[in-house]
Amino acid sequence: MLSMKECLDYCDLNEDEVSLIAHHEHLSFPMAAQMACGLVQSEEGTGLLRGMLSEAICEAASEGGDDALHRAERALVHFNSAHPPC
Repeated sequence: MLSMKECLDYCDLNEDEVSLIAHHEHLSFPMAAQMACGLVQSEEGTGLLRGMLSEAICEAASEGGDDALHRAERALVHFNSAHPPC
């Protein structure tokens, strides 16, 4: 069984990013990390991940949770700095 740290090291995303993707896609954390690892390796894949994180912001805003909203916004900012859009 992989640890959370091993999953994060493997996929080149942080815990918030993978957690939001897991929630958005209804996947376990390790499965979301594996999916993200594959997607982050292409421009099209990073676009899909960016879209998932953007949708997580919209979901958090509509649910009214300030903490969740700030977490999702920080995750997208971090993702964009690590994987800038072309």
